Amino acid sequence: MKAGEWVLVHAAAGGVGLWLCQLLRVVGARVIATASTAEKLELARQNGAEKLINYATEDFVARVKEFTDGQGAAAILDGVGKATFDQDLEAVARKGTIVSFGNASGAVPPLAIARLSAKNVRILRPRLFGYVETREEFVGYCEELFRLVAGAQVSVRVHEVYPLQEAGRAHADIEGRRTTGKLVLKI
Repeated sequence: MKAGEWVLVHAAAGGVGLWLCQLLRVVGARVIATASTAEKLELARQNGAEKLINYATEDFVARVKEFTDGQGAAAILDGVGKATFDQDLEAVARKGTIVSFGNASGAVPPLAIARLSAKNVRILRPRLFGYVETREEFVGYCEELFRLVAGAQVSVRVHEVYPLQEAGRAHADIEGRRTTGKLVLKI
């Protein structure tokens, strides 16, 4: 992402979403955040989001186009999956990028590649271990992240620490959209 570019972050109050808002703020990107409640949107704003969309009550495609003067987002970071993917193709800018990294609503169905040609869209499906395959990569990325945390450019929000015996409750809380930030299981 480049400074000044509009980037849409879905589920911006979740553990990954909050980090993305902060990291994008560090590089100077302009963040549009989606979340399901006013409280979650406020949390996204506090972590770097400039524009807020309540996806439960608003059409996120229309709002993204409104915020970007009809151009769409240069990048869309989507951990939701099936429920948002088709609309992502509408909300992304020409020559934009969709990063589909999660399946919170289910897996994205197979895609006819010709759908990308109308806007010359790029789609990425990254996986963590593709970035930290070697020890050097792992150490390098950890050092970069820890430097941002130590310098107070990025903070870590922990929703709750659950005893390991309550892992089922932690999963239920995530599935019920009752969490923000990271969840920790304690042994």
